[in-house]
Amino acid sequence: MKAIKFLPVLLLFILASCSAVRVNADFDKNVNFEPYKTYAFYKTGIDKAEISDLDKKRILRSIDEEMTAKGFTKSETPDLLINIFTKEREQVNVNQFNAGWGFGWNPWMWGGGYNNVSTSSEGTLTIDLIDAKKKEMIWQGEGVGYLTQNTHRKDDNIKGFVTKIMSQYPPVLKK
Repeated sequence: MKAIKFLPVLLLFILASCSAVRVNADFDKNVNFEPYKTYAFYKTGIDKAEISDLDKKRILRSIDEEMTAKGFTKSETPDLLINIFTKEREQVNVNQFNAGWGFGWNPWMWGGGYNNVSTSSEGTLTIDLIDAKKKEMIWQGEGVGYLTQNTHRKDDNIKGFVTKIMSQYPPVLKK
């Protein structure tokens, strides 16, 4: 009976881990993050990001939502500048299945099998937070996960990347 109750939790964990974005964040441990209340996008850096304008809009919209939810205000004279960097790489997956070869001899199994080759795109989104007055990076978050070409799922996929990355901000100092 306990196994039956545990099975849905296990399946949920497996499904979540397949689509999960792996995140990592780093920050300047000498910075007090409390005074930062306003932000703006660092246009020069964002213009250099090598992705479509539509995907840039999706990323910036998601960052806007996350910053607003954290109590930040967009400003012409910001405390923080936000920059993004993206990178994509193609993953090649080769799966082999062979049958019929092994110990013993069986006249009905003369071997055989198949190879399955598939590709998928893995993307990295890096979000930099820069002290606007000092022009120094104070926080960097990075998310790595699988990308989709399905235009109906792109919004959710990008929002998932940004939400997971920004969940690391503000950083928590461990004592």
